[in-house]
Amino acid sequence: RGTVLLVRQFRLPAYLTDGGDGFIIETCAGLLDGDDPAVCARREAEEELGFRLSALRHMITTYATPGCVTERIALFLAEYNHGARISGGGGHAHEGEDIEVLEIPFAEMRQMVKDGRITDAKTVMLGLFLERELGLPPL
Repeated sequence: RGTVLLVRQFRLPAYLTDGGDGFIIETCAGLLDGDDPAVCARREAEEELGFRLSALRHMITTYATPGCVTERIALFLAEYNHGARISGGGGHAHEGEDIEVLEIPFAEMRQMVKDGRITDAKTVMLGLFLERELGLPPL
């Protein structure tokens, strides 16, 4: 299909910093809650995107902002198909999540990174990993 699944959700720091509506486009993500990162990635994809993933591949585990916090993020790429859709996604309302699921062409995602519509670091990094896997030249 040549598409990627992303989410659009409100992020208070983006709202306070940029002065816009605070909604950003990013990959699905979540806290480990004591789970292995791969288990968490699958769980978050089901909760936020509504899909069961296949061919999950670990790309990197890295510090998010090593100069000020200890947070490490594990980044994965995976495959999906519409036959593995288990719900509409959107996260859990009881956790305060209000998530819009986006399925967009990868070429459009690349353009959104280039023109600044996607500014989330983990999403940018995963886009670069996917470019490399597909053998695409940088934009």
